[in-house]
Amino acid sequence: MSREKKFAVVIAGCGVYDGAEIHETTMTLYAIAKQGAAYQIFAPDIQQHHVVNHLTGEEMNEKRNVLIEAARIARGNALPLTEYNPKDFDALILPGGFGVAKNLCSFAFDGPNCTVNPQVEKAIKDTHQQKKPIGALCIAPVILSKLFGKVTVTIGQDKGTAQAIESMGSKHQVTNHGEVAVDKNNLLFTTPCYMLEASIVDIANGANAVVVEMMNYIK
Repeated sequence: MSREKKFAVVIAGCGVYDGAEIHETTMTLYAIAKQGAAYQIFAPDIQQHHVVNHLTGEEMNEKRNVLIEAARIARGNALPLTEYNPKDFDALILPGGFGVAKNLCSFAFDGPNCTVNPQVEKAIKDTHQQKKPIGALCIAPVILSKLFGKVTVTIGQDKGTAQAIESMGSKHQVTNHGEVAVDKNNLLFTTPCYMLEASIVDIANGANAVVVEMMNYIK
């Protein structure tokens, strides 16, 4: 009997405008469990770039920690990203949200000239070196483009972001809801989710599709 497969889920806080996209994260966790696998949530123990009032969209005069915020979604079971070891997992996946482009990297401010948080870079590159699949939803594929250059990813159909991805040396694949761009050579699996106009059903379908593709490889 084969052992239970295990996903590391790296998130950027809690809340679409300044952290992790909650629907994408939750549906990813659900998809992983539905496929009979387990998961562990990780986040860097760093300060958020800023805090946004999700009612008004305005910046708030307070500070929050990415790991502590991630623990809200994880029901308390979130670990610092420094504790991630790819040897203990079969795959790594990053849901989206503006926090990915603000906290995990600086794409929201610097575009193709962005930098990636060193902890995030190490986690992704160590996983890649072990030849284990990496998934990314929504805006998260820009991190893969920045780190690996000549790879194939998708963020859906947004021309500006697609051009930024291609300027980093990557190939952008146009996709719709529930479609997954698979880079077999680099074991990268990406899907657009809320980079397209979407309902929560679309998000569930996208998260499930990317997890199924990753599970098919792991098996």
